[in-house]
Amino acid sequence: MNIINQALDLASNPKHARWLSPLLLVVDAVLCGLIIWKIPYTEIDWTTYMQHIELYLKGERDYRKIEGSTGPLVYPAVHVYIYRALYALTNHGTDIQLAQIIFGLVYLVTLAVVMACYRMAKAPPYIFPLLILSKRLHSIFILRCFNDCFAVLGLFLAIFAYQRRWWYAGSLLYTTALGVKMTVLLPLPAIGIVLLQALGTTPAVTQAFVMFQGAVAYGYPFLHYHTPSYLARAFEFTRQFMYKWTVNWKFVDEETFLSRPFALSLLAAHAGLLALFAITRWTKPSQRPFKEFLSLIWNEPIDQNTIGRRVSPRFIMTTILTANIIGMLCARSLHYQFYAYIAWVTPFLLWRAGLHPILQYALWGAQEWAWNVYPSTPASSMTVVGVLAVTVAGAWWGTRNDFEDIMTNGGTRPQHEHVE
Repeated sequence: MNIINQALDLASNPKHARWLSPLLLVVDAVLCGLIIWKIPYTEIDWTTYMQHIELYLKGERDYRKIEGSTGPLVYPAVHVYIYRALYALTNHGTDIQLAQIIFGLVYLVTLAVVMACYRMAKAPPYIFPLLILSKRLHSIFILRCFNDCFAVLGLFLAIFAYQRRWWYAGSLLYTTALGVKMTVLLPLPAIGIVLLQALGTTPAVTQAFVMFQGAVAYGYPFLHYHTPSYLARAFEFTRQFMYKWTVNWKFVDEETFLSRPFALSLLAAHAGLLALFAITRWTKPSQRPFKEFLSLIWNEPIDQNTIGRRVSPRFIMTTILTANIIGMLCARSLHYQFYAYIAWVTPFLLWRAGLHPILQYALWGAQEWAWNVYPSTPASSMTVVGVLAVTVAGAWWGTRNDFEDIMTNGGTRPQHEHVE
């Protein structure tokens, strides 16, 4: 019985993540090395990225004129700066193995940051192994060298900074991630609500200006000469998607997939879910009904310091990741590289849903299977959407009692939160 109790403590007590995290990192580092050594690189977008950079280096700043073999440049300016550095480091993009080693290091750094975020949120050790087991995630980083890798790194760095209450650093890191890929816009509503409660109106507006100014500064070389083409290409909200590449909606026929009513339905679902979580979950630190919460936007509350202390690392991570996964669920089309925004989010949210650990592992396994089916099928895409839907619904239900029982030490921490 003592051995069983020790095993349960090892699996559930967050303090054991201190030694488990570095152990898993070492295991995954070996795995990354084996992947680079044994599995052939797959060319998808790397050559096109390098072609874009060659045009950039020749002085082209008009996004409409920056084209590659698989398409135009459709990513914000930070993407250009990152791949400009990679172009130089990899002998004009020809040293693919060095590029893979660099992306392997980016993967390991991102994993370390993700684990640090989990530890800040007091996540149990038994979900940590799920962070290193994804075949598709290793492929996205090491075998494909997609820019999503840097966007995800920036997003989790921002979450970690916010958890540590490094607000300016968090906002700058978030803006940097957004400067790599527009997908990082998805958590922005949740970040706004977090900052408003943690800081109050005026400081939250200051953070918004930090983000705006950072985005302008990053894009200035392009905005200065060709503002319309930069905004239209780097932040293209009207982009058309190809049915054959979709991972999430293959169980819908192509005519429906391409239809305007389908797109509007997804947009309405996205807005509705954001509103549901905002009204019932994300404003709980304020301890106010939603109508009263809205008044915080223009009236600084007398209990702002108390509200700010209730914005815990766990609440920050849950709120931001929930907004992200809602966006994934309601996305018009997900491609395989978008799994980078899902793989490290799902274990945390399934735990927050309060599901049994066996069910958490089963859902993760189903999700991993679905994302490794190529090309996607009706069954695999239905599984993708199904797991995302369960994750969203579970995150909503599992957090229903958050902040209802406040401790007596100034009302700063929920009673159920573990403290080391």
